[in-house]
Amino acid sequence: MSYGSESWTLKAADKKRLVAFEMTAYRRMMRISCTEHRTNQSILDELSPSHRFLTTIRRRKLKYFGHVVRAENLSTDILHGRINGNSSRGRPKRRWSNDVKDWTGLSIPECITLAKDQAAWRSFVSSSLVINLQK
Repeated sequence: MSYGSESWTLKAADKKRLVAFEMTAYRRMMRISCTEHRTNQSILDELSPSHRFLTTIRRRKLKYFGHVVRAENLSTDILHGRINGNSSRGRPKRRWSNDVKDWTGLSIPECITLAKDQAAWRSFVSSSLVINLQK
């Protein structure tokens, strides 16, 4: 289910679908029928999972960001650069780096500076401050 999740750009609708899938999987594992009218919170309280699915995706994506920053190759250039030309009309599309900015609370240059030091980035990603952010 999470194959390639490092490259996903998560929109609100995508997050909603992933949470719904996770809860459906929990309900099937516990053999809870939809006629029982159990809330998601009651199921989570009963199971008390150590990691939620979105948390795992966030952690994997932030680790991959650090890997891309330290790679110093074409993917790093793409992350830093912009394409010349006119922008399209309307609201700007959500980018991959927008998730990193939202989840860390830092700007992209600050994230890049922090990610250059692998040990610092790893401890930052694994901290509860970044992972438990509910955006």
